[in-house]
Amino acid sequence: MRRADRLFLLIQALRGRRVVTARRLAELLEVSERTVYRDVRDLQLSGIPVEGEAGVGYMLRRGADVPPLMFTRDELEALVVGARLVEAWTGSRLARNARQALTKIEAVLPESLRASGERSRLYAPPVPRHAPVGQMLDRLHAAIEAHEVLELDYRREDAQTSRRRVRPLCLAYWGAVWTLGAWCEMRGGFRNFRVDRIGTMRATGERFEEAPGTSLADYLRAVDAET
Repeated sequence: MRRADRLFLLIQALRGRRVVTARRLAELLEVSERTVYRDVRDLQLSGIPVEGEAGVGYMLRRGADVPPLMFTRDELEALVVGARLVEAWTGSRLARNARQALTKIEAVLPESLRASGERSRLYAPPVPRHAPVGQMLDRLHAAIEAHEVLELDYRREDAQTSRRRVRPLCLAYWGAVWTLGAWCEMRGGFRNFRVDRIGTMRATGERFEEAPGTSLADYLRAVDAET
């Protein structure tokens, strides 16, 4: 990566964030912490309002007027492909937002880069069998954001059905299927439910608060321990 690109990327990493440690910045930029310290010092000397210190972390002063980073052709293609994947393999809500976001990005690009994005030969064609899953994803996504307890009629791998009362925590895409990560009140533990095996879903109208032992962070730790 060119140093100029790295400096711009460093600014973007600090934009709109709270204090970010040098270690985290080094991981994002794939450089040493010493390089981060040197780059931050150079930005400060050039007038960029980066605040903080080594051992504590850095942040961009609130309200700082710093020009955005221009995309490279490869970065732009990655965004185009990502938006196409979202359109094809998520629900209508995220698909609509992906199209709108890409339209906003393309509106501020130079003509040469805009044409480059349009010429991408990486596609994600929609699959008709995904449509029912997409509708379920929209409903599950809304329930996750609302912290709403759900009742699911679920078909297990052995074709037996069961009714589950769950606290939805997250959705994960595995390339072929989507799964719902949740705390199952019936089993008293974390469970993964294939979205394409959820028959019906009922909103209970009840809300839950993530508590120690049943939170998303606990779920992710449990998943990591199993892999």
